Amino acid sequence: MIDVSERFETTTVHIGHKPLSRAASKSTPIYQTSVFAFDSLEEVEKYYEGEGEYLYTREGNPNQVELASAVARLEQAEAGVSAASGMGAIMAGLLSILSPGDHVLASHEIYGGTYALLQKELARLDIELECIVLDSGTSLADHVRPTTKLFFLETITNPLLTVVDLPFWIRQAKELGLYVMVDNTFATPYLVQPITFGADLVVHSGTKYIGGHSDVTCGVLVGSRPLIARATEIVVNYGASLSPFEAWLAARGLKTLAVRMERQCDNASEVARFLQNHPAISRVYYPSEEATAFFARPKQGAMVSFTLKDERKIYDFYRALDWIKFVPSLAGVETSVSHPVTTSHRAFSEEQRKAAGITMGLVRMSVGIEAIDDIVSELARALEN
Repeated sequence: MIDVSERFETTTVHIGHKPLSRAASKSTPIYQTSVFAFDSLEEVEKYYEGEGEYLYTREGNPNQVELASAVARLEQAEAGVSAASGMGAIMAGLLSILSPGDHVLASHEIYGGTYALLQKELARLDIELECIVLDSGTSLADHVRPTTKLFFLETITNPLLTVVDLPFWIRQAKELGLYVMVDNTFATPYLVQPITFGADLVVHSGTKYIGGHSDVTCGVLVGSRPLIARATEIVVNYGASLSPFEAWLAARGLKTLAVRMERQCDNASEVARFLQNHPAISRVYYPSEEATAFFARPKQGAMVSFTLKDERKIYDFYRALDWIKFVPSLAGVETSVSHPVTTSHRAFSEEQRKAAGITMGLVRMSVGIEAIDDIVSELARALEN
């Protein structure tokens, strides 16, 4: 064996990490590596025979697995897979079920990015989207075709925060033989676990409440083992794997999900109450206790949307805000606002936005963990100006 200590060039390359054999780290290390080393050809063969754990980070990494497994456990799902973004996770979920020629039913209030993926990208694969209004006058059976494969909906819709009777709609879809995929980003498993009502797949933009600190972009998909196995293949083959550091950040953020959601939900309730009585506001969108009766906890989420009475003042409102920032995302620990018409729902036509109730005067607010009196005071000042 070469004594590398005598050759500077070789020593500098091989100074690296040696795995700890006895000392256990209290927190999960960041496995910031693109590949994993093997001691022999036999070990490589064992990996491909299913006896090994990791080969190449695109195909699997301890940090990716930790995040996906944690969310799956919280959602009471059999398995999970992480992805480079929420849209990556949604894509993997859709393609794990759909084939060319299939028909998808979805709520007419789905997130704009999901709509664009289904309507533009998957349409090129001859997959057809039909958006329907989920109210008491709607029957899924009236829209189901021989090619209908999937029903997609959200626990709390973006941006109008509608909460449909999730157990009812999942039950109806399953009776019709459809797969059900639920976007649980806004509610999180802290409030509801769609798997327990019969959903096949549940997806999260981990960028939002899972990470919780506006410093990570990721997605997580959980569900039955067969579907997640296929979704994992899609994530790997499409190159949508999550980086180890992003996975580590999201898993760290997940540890405080319960305390964050409790505080943010309580603050959102107070914000909604304040806005309901404000003369500059024409309507407040915030889930009711009745609509959220099936939630695991007596809270209505941490989002509040509202419409200015005078839409011409919308530019003035955003300019008047100080520490509440205008950002095209949500769910950080800090309070923020967004403008759906110019951000999340740009993919909608003017007619579609009008039909969905997404107007120029609509503001979507993600309520943070700050002191509630400070949040209300900042809102009051901006609305007064």
